[in-house]
Amino acid sequence: MIREIVHDPVFLAMKSAPATPEDLQTAADLLDTLTANRETCVGMAANMIGVLKRIIVFDNGGSYMTMFNPEIIKCGKPYSTSEGCLSLIGEPRPVRRYASIKVRWQTESFETRIKTFTERPAQIIQHEIDHCNGILI
Repeated sequence: MIREIVHDPVFLAMKSAPATPEDLQTAADLLDTLTANRETCVGMAANMIGVLKRIIVFDNGGSYMTMFNPEIIKCGKPYSTSEGCLSLIGEPRPVRRYASIKVRWQTESFETRIKTFTERPAQIIQHEIDHCNGILI
């Protein structure tokens, strides 16, 4: 189900709780909402649809990927860039990102995975994990 995008900065600044198997519908709604906004958005976190759970979905080189409880466990090659956000009104804002990140997350069956992401997918994941941590750009 496509959900309304949250724009309240106070809500978006709240930290998200760990996701559980009971949150699978939230992940499905998040993916539906991202797909509906694909022209202007490449990734979303559950708080963007009003759910404070650690779930992200994003465009991973042409196919969508869902992560439950993602965490960055290693970073490399910092750089400065600017980003916009579907939840925030206004121009892109400056941010510091890493060109390479190693991420640990859980799949939809809650199996743990670890993978290194680079370039655009790495940037998107960092943005969405910031959302989970209550960090706004």
